[in-house]
Amino acid sequence: LTSLALAAGFSFIRSAATQHARPPALSRLTHGNMAVPPSYADLGKSAKDIFSKGYGFGVVKLDLKTKSQSGVEFSTSGSSNTDTGKAAGSLETKYNMKDLGLSFKQKWNTDNTLTSEVTLEDQLAKGLKLTFDTSFVPNTGKKSGKLKTGYKRDYVNLGCDIDFDLAGPTVQGAAVLGYQGWLAGYQMAFDTAKSKLAQNNFALGYRAADFQLHTNVNDGTEFGGSIYQRVNEQLETAVMLAWTAGSNNTRFGIAAKYQLDKKSSLSAKVNNASLIGVGYTQTLRPGVKLTLSALIDGKNFSAGGHKVGMGFELEA
Repeated sequence: LTSLALAAGFSFIRSAATQHARPPALSRLTHGNMAVPPSYADLGKSAKDIFSKGYGFGVVKLDLKTKSQSGVEFSTSGSSNTDTGKAAGSLETKYNMKDLGLSFKQKWNTDNTLTSEVTLEDQLAKGLKLTFDTSFVPNTGKKSGKLKTGYKRDYVNLGCDIDFDLAGPTVQGAAVLGYQGWLAGYQMAFDTAKSKLAQNNFALGYRAADFQLHTNVNDGTEFGGSIYQRVNEQLETAVMLAWTAGSNNTRFGIAAKYQLDKKSSLSAKVNNASLIGVGYTQTLRPGVKLTLSALIDGKNFSAGGHKVGMGFELEA
């Protein structure tokens, strides 16, 4: 499987390298996007989206988004697990004050957790974003807070988060550097209570207009990589690899998304455990989207236990 993934990767690179020069407009778009690199969490995002979006196995879900005349955005979500029958829901409100660079967000869910978020962006300095995030559980009285900071400009994207814990805050930091398509990132977490490094991650990748490569090492034991390619306007493909030190098992997956027309798309993925996922998304009318998905266990096809899912997205 590892050899197959490497061969696929070299094939993607070779095909991209032998293509004719891109039109000037596309070239400008590529360089413009590379001016500010993505955050560490968004490295390899295109491949992750091909594997995650368009699926909802074992869940029936309804999402509703509306906006009032005063500019307040409401997002309501409800879901039911088809295996356990457990229902969950959430309500979120968001208000933006664009002139002041401020946004306010509040969220409540059926676990009875209340969260609030205040964000100030591009006011103290261009590219600087400050977010204060709090949560409160009325049943237990548990409270938590976190200060998030982010700064981005040409060729660099920095982030630092500090949670407010009386036992000792945890400081999380990340940095991504980008130049001519190449990306290098580092992420760390330091536990001040224990005076030790809790997280130590590295990433390296390359991004172009039609393909992306991403590799990462987490804590020196978890190794991963992904390849994303936009074959044409309708077809996108992705390959993901993961391996843990001390284990002979390499986790491997292939996924693709095909845009049937402007209103519908088909997604499919398979991994080395013979789990096959299929998803279909259809825009029924403007603001109404239906998603159907199924997860099939290829090793135990006749034994049953397969999962299906359905989702509705409404926006007004």
